[in-house]
Amino acid sequence: MTVREITSCLEQWAPLAYAEDFDNVGLLVGDNTQNVTGVLITHDALEAVVDEAIAGNCNLIVCFHPIIFQGLKRLTNSTYVERAVAKAIKNDIAIYALHTALDVQLDGVNKGLADALGLEERSVLTPTKGSLLKLNTYVPKQNLDEVQNALFAAGAGALGAYAACSFTSEGTGGFTPLEGSNPYVGIKGERHLEAETQLQVVMPKHCKNAVLSALQKTHPYETVAFELTVLENTRTDLGMGCVGTLPKPISEKDILNRLKSIMGTPYLRHSALLGKKIERVGLLGGSGSFAIDAAKAKNCDVFITADMKYHDFFKGENQILLVDVGHYESEQFTKKIILEYLRKNFPNFAFISSKTDTNPVHYL
Repeated sequence: MTVREITSCLEQWAPLAYAEDFDNVGLLVGDNTQNVTGVLITHDALEAVVDEAIAGNCNLIVCFHPIIFQGLKRLTNSTYVERAVAKAIKNDIAIYALHTALDVQLDGVNKGLADALGLEERSVLTPTKGSLLKLNTYVPKQNLDEVQNALFAAGAGALGAYAACSFTSEGTGGFTPLEGSNPYVGIKGERHLEAETQLQVVMPKHCKNAVLSALQKTHPYETVAFELTVLENTRTDLGMGCVGTLPKPISEKDILNRLKSIMGTPYLRHSALLGKKIERVGLLGGSGSFAIDAAKAKNCDVFITADMKYHDFFKGENQILLVDVGHYESEQFTKKIILEYLRKNFPNFAFISSKTDTNPVHYL
């Protein structure tokens, strides 16, 4: 098993194309072709985690947070980032980070807390924009099925709960092959008219390269005419945060006490209690204050996230209970979710959950 085989599987679940622009995801340290002896799953790839990987004969660390975030200009062992990276390189340990590529998956970062709360009828809180593309091309009528089927096989035509979606219309294509061309049909120097089918298919953004490759391989023309358009449509299964409903309404104090128990934390920060029942729940692991308005717009009774600042708590406007459970606490289930995914896909390989507690925040 190589690093690439394992990370390619992860990217089927959490394609890197959907990570935020500011993020640094994917293979951060190491060689894709390296054979893997064992995989250590962690939240943060700190130096202590690298030590754990060495002791456990694991030469691939799959982490949630990227240890290299803003770039490195030197490796002098003067910071916790440099020490972790240098030790990983010295011991031929690869490091792969998922972060926001997993944040936007409905069965990703927020799944653990949603499961613990028993949320039903789940949907995305803030859908990712620009996640769908439309391909428009023109194909000779006799080649339509071959080209269309190749595009479907590459991932085009997927829209919600539907597959193999397309639109076609008949027309006539015209062109004049010039000197140096090698036309599939027509004669050089003479304008040629060909019965063609206009083919339009929608595709998820991460399938773009595979779909265009399939188009070039199966389309008979030497020069293929096509255009790509970013759609305003959003996917219902892709985006930050999660919205769901509790099996039955509970009080505000009950939801706060349940969160303390689930999170294993002695303290919660929250806005003023409103004296209302909690049924519709919004949650977003990590720093999620940007989604407060989205939670209000989706009629959530409570919004659970982390890293809220003083003024963020005013944004509830007496409409919604805002709860800050802590950054690490809100994402603590991620390691287990990654581990379960990899073990499901590679049942006979060694995947180990890190025992190192990487939460930098402590309570007195």
